[in-house]
Amino acid sequence: MILVTGGCGFIGSHITDELIDKGHDVVVADNLSSGSLINLNSKAKFIKADVTIIEQIEEIFKLYDINAVCHHAAQISVAVSMERPQFDVNTNVIGIINLLQMCAKYSVKRFVFASSAAIYGNPEYLPIDESHSLNPLSFYGLSKQMSEQCIRIYANNSNMTYGILRYANVYGPRQKAEGEGGVVAVFMNRMVSDQDCNIHGDGKQTRDFIYVKDIAKANVKALESNLNFTANVSTNVYTDISELFSTMKKQTGYTKQPIFTKPRKGDIKDSYLKNTVINDLLKWEPVYNLEQGLKETAKYFMNA
Repeated sequence: MILVTGGCGFIGSHITDELIDKGHDVVVADNLSSGSLINLNSKAKFIKADVTIIEQIEEIFKLYDINAVCHHAAQISVAVSMERPQFDVNTNVIGIINLLQMCAKYSVKRFVFASSAAIYGNPEYLPIDESHSLNPLSFYGLSKQMSEQCIRIYANNSNMTYGILRYANVYGPRQKAEGEGGVVAVFMNRMVSDQDCNIHGDGKQTRDFIYVKDIAKANVKALESNLNFTANVSTNVYTDISELFSTMKKQTGYTKQPIFTKPRKGDIKDSYLKNTVINDLLKWEPVYNLEQGLKETAKYFMNA
């Protein structure tokens, strides 16, 4: 049985779908603070549980024979992490320690974790590879860095193996308009309701946008592996925000021009990630290009 924490959320629900499609048995744990039961695969078992409450987590391990964990329950907003760092650390760091403690106690064999490009901070070179220095600019990025190290400590002291996946900017169906990588969801929400779209700065800032179904496939491959590794999950392609906006206009039939506003403090100018490690280790590569991914995303938002 595979436990997916945050399995009612944006990314976690797609991973659950992919695992079930591949024939795996899945139990989803989610406190539903940001996830929704609408996203839950009907073939998955569900327990309402909060990773910050260790008794609730242990109940899952008592009820089910968990042999692998895919951890996606998290506080994902960079802005919230700066306003409420205690909440961020409690959810993201204490939460993962609780989970790892139960993994050690119940002899879980495999642990896969959703990390983030936010741990790198401002890039010293592009594309960013896994040996790039870690200099997070937010408590969110710091909590991901700390979580990664917690996993390695537990793995070094047990028979558990791990895969750490550092995501680029994930987008796709079921994404909300907040959180990391949310610019696609923000634009989609505004375009389908014919509202104005703001671009912070000159629109020339670049990001590496990866479609959520490609992320889900990477997680399944990581869960099915027994290698210890840390890898970027990305397209290795950069897109500037103005180009993203233009592509999305075509997909939605939106007719307005963007409104350019002041750059946001703390925003990184350019970022894209090298993905050769995961390609080499797991034979994974993204299937969707930006236009294909945005087409599916637009269809979802227009029907929502």
